[in-house]
Amino acid sequence: MVALALDIGATKFAAGIVDSAGAVAESRRIRVPDTGVWDACRALLSEVAGDLRVRSVGIGSAGPVNVAAGVCGPLNIPEWAEGFPLVESVRKAFPEAKIRFAIDGACLALAEQRFGAARGVPNVLAMTVSSGIGGGIISDGRVVMGRTGNGGHIGHIVVPGHDEPCACGGFGCVEAVASGKSSVRWARRQGWTGTTGLELAAAAHAGEPVAVAALERAGTAIGTAVASAAALLDTDLVVIGGGFAQSGEPLWRPLRDSAAAHARLTFLRELRVVPSELTDQATLRGAALLALGAA
Repeated sequence: MVALALDIGATKFAAGIVDSAGAVAESRRIRVPDTGVWDACRALLSEVAGDLRVRSVGIGSAGPVNVAAGVCGPLNIPEWAEGFPLVESVRKAFPEAKIRFAIDGACLALAEQRFGAARGVPNVLAMTVSSGIGGGIISDGRVVMGRTGNGGHIGHIVVPGHDEPCACGGFGCVEAVASGKSSVRWARRQGWTGTTGLELAAAAHAGEPVAVAALERAGTAIGTAVASAAALLDTDLVVIGGGFAQSGEPLWRPLRDSAAAHARLTFLRELRVVPSELTDQATLRGAALLALGAA
């Protein structure tokens, strides 16, 4: 059995044909356009589906979401930020298909537990650190969706010592401090002239002081949020994926140091914070698990 899987990120859409073993037979990705967002997404899905008679569609979307209503409202997609009827729109495109929908962090957590760094672990927090920051929770072997489907949305844990305004309307959220986009914005205010998280990571590895400071700042904030969430959830494993999370030791050293400094309770002494073992197709793989009833 296979499913058509859709990953709605902060800056990109990805779609693929995925089987129940997590193998991605075909995938495509595009940058989210400024306008005509659904038209671009529908064209991507049609291209990937090709002549396949689509019976199952799994969707993982950046949040916030309302799973019961089938609505997504990614903060970084202005055209959809007030809420877009995603499930209804996909159903019109594929009327024969069964559709399952979840926040992208839940799909990431499912994929990590089945195929990645959390294989066989019953309690885990999975995070994605990219243009935004999100997450998902596995508790006693089951994914935690929460009341509206936003369970695990760790990007909006507030970290002390920061007052950056967040797209959610609050301030001091770890996403506003430590995502790739936020870190680039902070570094540019300090005089750095690059434009992307990849460039910022490369500059940090080259020893550029502002870039080093930016990743130190981001890693420390993420580590603080990780320790807080681990205490709340009583978990001893946190798996972190996403493009900005691949920045290497300039990000991971302060992240681990900060998590260890704050995780002082006895039940957190064995806390492990590890990188994802999966590629950037993790959300697609988790969404397919949902669609195929394997999760």
